[in-house]
Amino acid sequence: MADEQTLDTQNPQDAQNAEAGSGEDLAARVHALEEQLAQAQDNALRVAADLQNVRRRAEQDVEKAHKFALEKFANDLLPVVDSLERGLELSDPNDESIRPVREGMELTLKLFHDTLKRYQLEAVDPHGAPFNPEHHQAMALEESTHVEPNSVLKVFQKGYLLSGRLLRPAMVVVSKAPSVAPPSIDEQA
Repeated sequence: MADEQTLDTQNPQDAQNAEAGSGEDLAARVHALEEQLAQAQDNALRVAADLQNVRRRAEQDVEKAHKFALEKFANDLLPVVDSLERGLELSDPNDESIRPVREGMELTLKLFHDTLKRYQLEAVDPHGAPFNPEHHQAMALEESTHVEPNSVLKVFQKGYLLSGRLLRPAMVVVSKAPSVAPPSIDEQA
């Protein structure tokens, strides 16, 4: 015990340095632990945000799957609707010999339209409307003085939207302004 006292009293500077060194070590260790804690909290926040993003994307994917599950089936049915419409266009409504067939086609077409509407499938029939490249496919341009330029003159085939998303564009003929003949040059002048 006397030896310890002599050590303490012999070198008081060493004792202070040892205390200061352990205080600095403790402060450095606390600082390192605080940095680790901050990094762990940051990582936890990132993982939580990633998990939330994954959950939200999965919900959106499920919603889209429900909303657009009928897309392929609807695309396969559209030619049937087109054929019924074309058949009605080409048949004479005044011809008594085909009246029962025509009435059957009209009822079938109405049933098809009602079914398509029930599943959020809407026709895009833009006759007379301004040309919209997002919903219409221009098949030809035709000069016209009766309507504004870039208006739909004819619809070759209706387009369709499924829950607001384009399923098939409408195939249309678009009007353009009549071309102006160049002024004639009087060559005799």
